[in-house]
Amino acid sequence: MKNVEDVVQWVNNLIVDQTGEHLTPIQEAILTGVWQRQKYPQIAKEFNCSESHVKKEAAKLWEKLGEELGEDLKKFNLRSKLEKKYRFSQDSNFGCSVPINEGSINIAEEWLHSWKKLQQRSPSPSDSPQNNARSPIIDLTDAPELTGYYDRTSELSTLKKWILQAHTRLIAIYGLSGIGKSDLALKLIEQTQTEFDYIIWVSLTNTPTLSTLQTELKQFFGRSQQPPLPTVIDYFRFSRCLVILDDVQNIFSSSQLAGQYLAGYEDYGKIFKQIATSSHQSCLILLSWEKPKEIANLEAENFSTRSLHLKGLGKKSAEILREKELADEEKWSDFIDLYQGHPSWLNIIAATIWELFDGSVSLFLSDVNDLFLGDLEPILESHLKRLSDSEKKALYWLATQNETVDISRKATDSELSQSEFWQAIQSLGRRSLVEKVLVGGRSRFFLHPVFKAYIQRNLNLI
Repeated sequence: MKNVEDVVQWVNNLIVDQTGEHLTPIQEAILTGVWQRQKYPQIAKEFNCSESHVKKEAAKLWEKLGEELGEDLKKFNLRSKLEKKYRFSQDSNFGCSVPINEGSINIAEEWLHSWKKLQQRSPSPSDSPQNNARSPIIDLTDAPELTGYYDRTSELSTLKKWILQAHTRLIAIYGLSGIGKSDLALKLIEQTQTEFDYIIWVSLTNTPTLSTLQTELKQFFGRSQQPPLPTVIDYFRFSRCLVILDDVQNIFSSSQLAGQYLAGYEDYGKIFKQIATSSHQSCLILLSWEKPKEIANLEAENFSTRSLHLKGLGKKSAEILREKELADEEKWSDFIDLYQGHPSWLNIIAATIWELFDGSVSLFLSDVNDLFLGDLEPILESHLKRLSDSEKKALYWLATQNETVDISRKATDSELSQSEFWQAIQSLGRRSLVEKVLVGGRSRFFLHPVFKAYIQRNLNLI
């Protein structure tokens, strides 16, 4: 997270620029405490004043700062709102962050212009034209806003090792919707951008054809490369490029096993394989709900390809509950386990806990035998609608099992053959709906409890 002293300085500068007034000592103490996850009583104790006085001064500060940022600021959303307003910043200099101007065609120029003292980048490889230190050319027009980044230190470390040390050319980050794939990729850009000549984020939400995508990429790379090069791979070889393709699941077909392309989009698989197997110095990252089949095959053949299955936050999810100021901390672990530490799910259910139980986790968990889904149901349904018939049958069978399953044994009450069942389980795993665990040295499989509860209540979907 950002250095708290830099945060205070940045907020102070913002207030001074707009009002001519500096933060008061107590306002600095409140901002520091809230940024460090302290509660008002603790801040009051450290500042040697009453809790009511801290609350009163905090309300004034959130109102004043909210006016300057155009945001409704509260204690629990301070960090996420600031990072939403200012997407990227140097860890050592929060004041150099770049404001997001909605509707901007390309935020890269504004970002680069504001970074007056950008850290000198690593030397480019000898075959790159950029052999003098300079800033990368970046287009994040399609990138979503960083709405709430939670600690993914291990995953970030793994990705940086793959890209900067192992020179991995093709990476898939896959997992359930809302699990944090985009936030992780945005953080990765922030921490590695000085290693690249070009960085671009392209969303596949509108399912562009491969030809359209290649044209867009060549236009981006060609802005500073004269004469223009004939293919994307040529740019990948000539410069160090980082390309992020988001929402890759949109070019995959529903009602088929995971990773099957829509009609007319099969050439995407060919370009993915070409990027993985060709010699170049760049990296393509795919963000998807499901693992592309090419990734699995290329990994098996030991090409420069890796996949990262992004799962829940585990114990780190407590940061979310702390931000939401939920009560009964001794019950947080049970709450997190029920919803697999999924950050989006926890945020959604936390809102329900405030609506119905005034923030009491204990009251919410009073009947743990009936897992509450509420506003999660449309999200779960969007995943299940993509399944093939064989996956639906396997999923229904798994929903009837009370223990983890050894798939080496024939599911006697399943409608599928052994081969069909294995293929369905493999596909469900690539969709993050089924997990594998080791029990007694053997692999066993289970259906996520949240999906299991949803399926048991909605049998007509299967």
